[in-house]
Amino acid sequence: MHNHEPAGYHCPFCHLTTDREPDVVYRDERVFAMICPRWWPRNAGHLLIIPVAHHENLYDLPAADGHAIFDATRMLARAMRTAYDCAGVSTRQHNEPAGNQDVWHFHQHLFPRYPGDDLYGTPPQPDWLPADRRRAYADRLRAALNP
Repeated sequence: MHNHEPAGYHCPFCHLTTDREPDVVYRDERVFAMICPRWWPRNAGHLLIIPVAHHENLYDLPAADGHAIFDATRMLARAMRTAYDCAGVSTRQHNEPAGNQDVWHFHQHLFPRYPGDDLYGTPPQPDWLPADRRRAYADRLRAALNP
């Protein structure tokens, strides 16, 4: 359908390295969720919710995987409200270059939200956050998922 993945693409989600596994806070047979390595200044610890199977974008996503992503998003949003004591959450998902997609594997962002955080008016931090900072948020979410 509407695909832009280049030939020979090395998908970072299909080839998740073992050093990134501690960032994973949830996994089942269809979906996994991990702390995003790139953060927005006032929305620390946001998640990427990703189908295990490689599907480039929303157009290619099978209904069963879409349902699994939504169910995981709802569960993780509840855990995020508890773990981060945020005032709300936002989701975001991008398709194709014009839609701002830059990783050619479907994924959905789940952001903690706070009054005045200006998420949509603030650029992300330029570099990936250190593993210890990401893991601290992952530990909080895992604790909220498994009380």
